Amino acid sequence: MENRNPGPVFLDGLGKGRKDLTTQKWFNKVGLKGEAMDLVSPDGGSSVDWIRGSLATQTKQTLKWYKAYFNAPAGDEPLALDMRSMGKGQVWINGQSIGRYWMAYANGDCSLCSYVGTFRPTKCQLGCGQPTQRWYHVPRSWLKPTQNLVVVFEELGGDPSKITLVKRSVAGVCADLQEHHPNAEKFDIDSHEESKTLRQAQVHLQCVPGQSISSIKFASFGTPTGTCGSFQQGTCHATNSHAIVEKNCIGRESCFVTVSNSIFGTDPCPNVLKRLSVEAVCSTGITTNQPDSRR
Repeated sequence: MENRNPGPVFLDGLGKGRKDLTTQKWFNKVGLKGEAMDLVSPDGGSSVDWIRGSLATQTKQTLKWYKAYFNAPAGDEPLALDMRSMGKGQVWINGQSIGRYWMAYANGDCSLCSYVGTFRPTKCQLGCGQPTQRWYHVPRSWLKPTQNLVVVFEELGGDPSKITLVKRSVAGVCADLQEHHPNAEKFDIDSHEESKTLRQAQVHLQCVPGQSISSIKFASFGTPTGTCGSFQQGTCHATNSHAIVEKNCIGRESCFVTVSNSIFGTDPCPNVLKRLSVEAVCSTGITTNQPDSRR
């Protein structure tokens, strides 16, 4: 390996101004002292003295260790840590690393959206000014009923008092699909690849385990517009859309509805490419005990 002069080397942030290390003997050390002391484990963390949280959060100091204890939330919903108040670092739960975090905020302009003209990656951006990472999954299999240890090593400075453990709660599901546009898995190819069978497109609604579809908030077969949460009827609409989807899906954990005139009766607008947009509400305690429905 070559040995070259690295150039001027200065050390800042010690409270005594800048220190020139250019002519001094110095080296890089891999790893952190806290890791060597095993601060991330329950046993290692109890071997050192910690400052109480009210004092630790008064200044956003860099390169700092934090720890706290929490009880496992009831239920079986997926869990995650909301790290939005922090900067950059790593998190451990009961000695297990859930990975590094970095609250890098997205640049761009999300105020305008038009796909007219040549496509550019900067068109119709989402999440401008928001952290590109925020929620970090916490496996429930790592947790005990009580006294779970969370350790955070913060590199840039943040507010650990605002870190929260959240559940993923699914209140509803959506589907939006055009007719004659089935998913790739709906294509059948025989062993000689001489023919293809095109099946009709189907929308698939599925709640999380333990929940079922309790109501249909929106359903329209025709030319609906908008996105999940803001669907609207278009100029073409099959009047029985809501009834068809409701009959096929209410009380089931999941269901399929074929996007076809044969399902919704007469063609609401001949010679027009139609789509089916659905928004359903998921709830617990409502089920028909029937298998997945396909229509």
